[in-house]
Amino acid sequence: MVDFNLVLQNENIVLRPLVPEDLELMLSLTSDPEMWKYYTHDLSTLEGLKSWADPAFDQERLQFGVIDKEKGELMGSTAFGNFSPRDLRLEIGWTWLGKAFQSQGINQQMKQLMLTYCFEVLDLERVEFKTDVLNKQARQSLRNINAIEEGVLRSHTLMTKGRRRDTIYYSILKDEWGYVKKENEW
Repeated sequence: MVDFNLVLQNENIVLRPLVPEDLELMLSLTSDPEMWKYYTHDLSTLEGLKSWADPAFDQERLQFGVIDKEKGELMGSTAFGNFSPRDLRLEIGWTWLGKAFQSQGINQQMKQLMLTYCFEVLDLERVEFKTDVLNKQARQSLRNINAIEEGVLRSHTLMTKGRRRDTIYYSILKDEWGYVKKENEW
């Protein structure tokens, strides 16, 4: 369903498959443990990064490194995962940006590239997103791209430090893509 060698890009960013050599570079972006309070892994250590990346290297998800096209600088990561070819759906997630790259519109550019690929190349019926119900920033970002809030799965996921999160789902459906694309001026 998804090409694990896929590269997506626009004039500003490149999304290319994560490689093991990226992990050392990522550590300079992920070293603040506070960044991971709403995340399922603590990426502030090399061990945590490796644990988080293992499913990508096993091709369970297509994890991208997000690169600044002009500077060649690694800025963060995002992924396609939870593929369901039968149901024509997948999840976009596992997304983070280093603090210096947040609130610059990079996340929206990533979502544009990924959603365009999902709906216009893969011809999917559904793209879904999930996040911690407490993560107001992520929830606002999903609302900003016109993803529809669907509901909360209570005590759904074990987080770092033993907390159980309530997970909130969002989605965009194939018949909503034209509206989403127009509203976001993509």
